[in-house]
Parts: sequence; structure tokens; C-alpha cells
Amino acid sequence: MTLPEEQHNIEIHENLKSWKKKPVLQKIYLSFYNSIASYVNQEIKGEIVELGSGIGNLKMVLPKVICTDIFKNPWIDQVENAYSLSFKDESVSNLILFDVFHHLKYPGTALKEFQRALNKNGRVVIFEPALGLLGYIAYGLIHHEPIARFKKILWFVNNKSDLVDSEYYAAQGNATRIFCSSKYKDLLSDWNIIKVKKISSLSYILSGGYSKKQLYPNKFLPVFMFFDKMLNILPIIFATRLIVVIEKKENTTSS
Repeated sequence: MTLPEEQHNIEIHENLKSWKKKPVLQKIYLSFYNSIASYVNQEIKGEIVELGSGIGNLKMVLPKVICTDIFKNPWIDQVENAYSLSFKDESVSNLILFDVFHHLKYPGTALKEFQRALNKNGRVVIFEPALGLLGYIAYGLIHHEPIARFKKILWFVNNKSDLVDSEYYAAQGNATRIFCSSKYKDLLSDWNIIKVKKISSLSYILSGGYSKKQLYPNKFLPVFMFFDKMLNILPIIFATRLIVVIEKKENTTSS
């Protein structure tokens, strides 16, 4: 059986190969990174940390970000586990999760740990798949990871030994389910919800991402990115990406 770390590392190295071959993908991700960076509060004291940094390209727009992952790679600054961070209490200003949140089997347990590490008013910036109609089709029919739209979300871990999973976890619909409905509102009471924004990224879907064939010539990218701006008026249909920004409440303790 392939362990979660091994499976994820295999994907990371495959993604690196695709990244080098696809200039369109590089430009699309640069726009994603700029969106993320615009929500990072650099006035707060503490480290800016990315969890699950993949191939480490967020440094393109945030050079001082600490890139982390659950395993070592040359572009990773340090190894971190979202459920047990090595950072001291209130030593982090911003935590960034790019396509990482849907790999957290116990999101409540992770968020509790984020609370501990974040400074007062520290932020978590989350970038995830969004389940507009187009997103539902694209991620449900094309992407290899499950949406798990109706699968129960296990908010907290019951037994800490379960944090060492023997299976690879992914549920691409989790961020949409948690942050775009009122069902989980009470579980997020320790956070100020700064932004929940669904966006269209037809340019990304048709690029094939890391694993599929690109469906348009490189020169057409500006056209599709223009369409994305127009399609944002109907996120319920065209949304494929979700930006979530949550902020630690001032009166929240790490206990």
C-alpha cells in the first residue's frame, strides 16, 4: 500500500515535470499566487508560512514565505504537519494553504492548531476547488480526486493516533461545503470570516492543469482569462476556484 506521503510526493514530482513544460500553467498560477498575496496581512508580526507548498512556487510573489510540506524536497524550507506545527505560540502572521485544505481529513483539528500558532488577528488564506456547476463537472468527472460531496466531514480527530493515516485523503468539495453554507458556522466561531469568494477559471480548466492535455494554444490565454472575468458574474454556474480568508479573533486563546 502506498502511504499518503509517498503518494503525495509522487504527485509533486509529476507536477514539477508538467510545470516546466507548460508556460500557460505558469502564468495561470502566477495570477492565483497574486490573488493569494493580496489577502496576506503583512502588517502582523510573525512568519508567513505556506503549508503543503508543492513545488514551492509561491515564492514568486512572496519571497519571504516559509515553504513547508510533509516531506523533504530541495525547494522546501522545512517539514511541517498541519496537525502539529513546530512554530511557537503566536509566532505566525499568515498561514497559506493552496489546494491543501481538501487533504485535511480533520479540518477542525488543523484549525485548532492554526489558532495556536497564529498571532493575534493572524490569517489563514485558503485557495481551493469551488463547486460551481462547471467546477462540479470538471472536478467530478475529470480530476482523479473525489469531490466527496455527501460524505461526512470528520471535524475533530477522536484518537490522535488516527492522524497518522494509512490512506491518502482527498475531498475536493470540503471547502465549498464548510465555508459556503451556514451548516458549519458554529464550528468556525473562533474565526472572523474576512472573505469567501468563488471565481471562474475556465482558463485553468482548459489548460488541463498538471495532469491533463492543454486544450487551447498558448496565445489564446489572454482571451480565456478575459472570459474568466466576465464569467465571474455567475459563480453558481462558472465558479471553479474558491478563495477563503479567515482571521483569528482577538479574544481567542490557544488552549
